[in-house]
Amino acid sequence: MGIAGAKTLRSIRSVRDADVAGKHVLVRADLNVPLENGEVSDDTRIRAALPTLRLLHENGARRITVCSHLGRPKGPDPAYAIAPVAARLHQLLDEPVDVLENTRFDPGETRNDPEFARCLADGCDLFVQDAFGSVHRAHASTVGVAKILPAYAGLLLERELEGLGALLRPEVARPYVVVVGGAKVGDKAGVVRELGRRADTVLAGGKLAEELRVARPAGVTLMLPVDVLAVERFDEASEPHVFEADDVPYGWAIVDIGPETRRRFANVLRSAGTIFWNGPVGVFEWPSCREGTRAVAEAVAASDAYSVVGGGDSLHALSLFGLTDRVSFASTGGGAALELLEGKELPGIAAIPSE
Repeated sequence: MGIAGAKTLRSIRSVRDADVAGKHVLVRADLNVPLENGEVSDDTRIRAALPTLRLLHENGARRITVCSHLGRPKGPDPAYAIAPVAARLHQLLDEPVDVLENTRFDPGETRNDPEFARCLADGCDLFVQDAFGSVHRAHASTVGVAKILPAYAGLLLERELEGLGALLRPEVARPYVVVVGGAKVGDKAGVVRELGRRADTVLAGGKLAEELRVARPAGVTLMLPVDVLAVERFDEASEPHVFEADDVPYGWAIVDIGPETRRRFANVLRSAGTIFWNGPVGVFEWPSCREGTRAVAEAVAASDAYSVVGGGDSLHALSLFGLTDRVSFASTGGGAALELLEGKELPGIAAIPSE
């Protein structure tokens, strides 16, 4: 097991054991949620942050300040202001809490700038890391503040490590099926290589499937779409047409897996013993292109497998289809979950001392 197994799954210092009475606590939460028309459209990640905040209140914290990023702005941008997210948090928590502005409005955030970290930590007595979805980033709000204040793991972070850690155990139930998709390809091919060596089958959709069609990773049992939905122009108003995967017209955009692929993927998932799903297999935000992701979600939900679903888009899809409570574990982290399972060190967790 790589350093993620040895380091990330070690016993780290927990907020349960922190003396917070009379203290000002800085909490790094993951409030990176989708917005529509200036309002939160899916509050799953906000709800996931509540147990830690309530514990701090119950244990007598004098003041709680929450920080988070929202989207990927390059600087101050009203479209990514934290206000609607903070408003939803206040509605759900019903306890006093301060919410700082979007951390990515400051260029020092992504540079892990010590000065910005000091600004975040100013006046606080200790730091609680509860943003699993961001711990794979060495940013000021995930790593920098942990070097200034005594750092502890929040309840969500602990739960994430336990839920995902089950996939790293050698006795994982078979067949072990991994489903990967999403619009963010990045280095997911490397993740597929690592996970695929442990899994029995990898089902790939979205943009990643096209990349893997060209460069198939060795030693991985890979199932790619045999048919797809494609549109002439990448526009929601464009009508999708079904094509065999190798016969999509030049210049057309693939927006979903096709009906035969849905059937094949669902059959594999129904017989699985363990499932890890990260990333929708189509542009599920468009009603005309969500049947592939719906088929995957329903097959995962119907399976008797230990099922882990990770990433904001996948969680949004589960919520959209009313299936969130039908999976074994819903992880708030997409990239973080992938890197953990790939065996990488996660900087935001490495910064938390052992018990």
